[in-house]
Amino acid sequence: MKKIAVIGSTGSVGRQTLDVIRRNRELFDVVLLSANSNSELLEEQCAEFGVERSCLSRGKNGCLVSMLKDTDADLVLVAAVGAAGILPAYETVKKGTDIALANKESIVAAGRLILDEAKKSGARVIPVDSEHSAIYQCLMGQKKEHVAKIVLTASGGAFRKTPNDALEFMGVQEALKHPNWSMGSKITVDSATMMNKGLELIEARYLFDVTPDRLDVVIHPQSIVHSAVCYTDGSMLAQMGYPDMRTPISFALGLPDRINSGVKQLDLSEISRLDFFKPDLDKYGCLRIAFQVLKKDMNGPMIVMNAANEIAVEHFLRKSISFIDIAPVIENVLDAFGECKAEGIDEILDLDRAARLKCSDLIFARR
Repeated sequence: MKKIAVIGSTGSVGRQTLDVIRRNRELFDVVLLSANSNSELLEEQCAEFGVERSCLSRGKNGCLVSMLKDTDADLVLVAAVGAAGILPAYETVKKGTDIALANKESIVAAGRLILDEAKKSGARVIPVDSEHSAIYQCLMGQKKEHVAKIVLTASGGAFRKTPNDALEFMGVQEALKHPNWSMGSKITVDSATMMNKGLELIEARYLFDVTPDRLDVVIHPQSIVHSAVCYTDGSMLAQMGYPDMRTPISFALGLPDRINSGVKQLDLSEISRLDFFKPDLDKYGCLRIAFQVLKKDMNGPMIVMNAANEIAVEHFLRKSISFIDIAPVIENVLDAFGECKAEGIDEILDLDRAARLKCSDLIFARR
């Protein structure tokens, strides 16, 4: 049996991970569960899966990191939200344990460091984002030098059909109405701004070691094609399926085998049509910013952008800034830090904290 640890087990991805494990009990032994603050659900999960080791971090990673170092897991699924996933991911690969990564922020902020440590230790980094799981699968058995372009698909989020001049009137409730996916609040807002796709571009740059000029985004409203890889011979390989996170989760858990995810088979006759078009970067200011940061290809601005976005979204969810304030706030924080760099894990975490504080200060100054 494969021993599994789930970081962020009470969140959306964590709950869906346990649903996949529940369907494949004979294959997995859950050895560690962690949550940020939902103690009641964490206790229920531990009781159901017979887990003896659990951690309630409440925003602090000390206890969790210590447990990860002592836990004999074959695979750690990192589903913690935001920068909370950086240290657990880093310490896990440093130990030589494979990670299934559903936390894009850890790669955006510390991608080179985490992947370098994984290379040294022999740990595998298996993406769980539907887009990166799709790319991972489309690259299997192929040569890197034959890759011409990687294309990430995006739903366009809750405001895909909303006129640009109406965005200023869109509130939290509207932003959380994702047309296709069932996700947590933060990533659903990121989908509405398309910052999630910006973060995924940077994640793809590191995960698949491709230059920024070979990365692109298209809006695909149906969310059936999860991403595609273009090859030098003119071929394009794409991974398809209904929009359900249990598909990429089951792929990461079962690799190299395919296991029961609970997701129904795709029926192309039921879909009937698939649409694709370029995103409007005037409408999606956060994606425009992310493209600019990606082009610089420096980890400092990536860390700052990620941290500023996290704080800006948090304030939007609290209704202390408007939806259209998110992108300008991020831009202002990036301007304040310029083209900075962060080398080791401590420098990365320090810059992340500094950017968060700066973002909070700028938001309070706008009131």
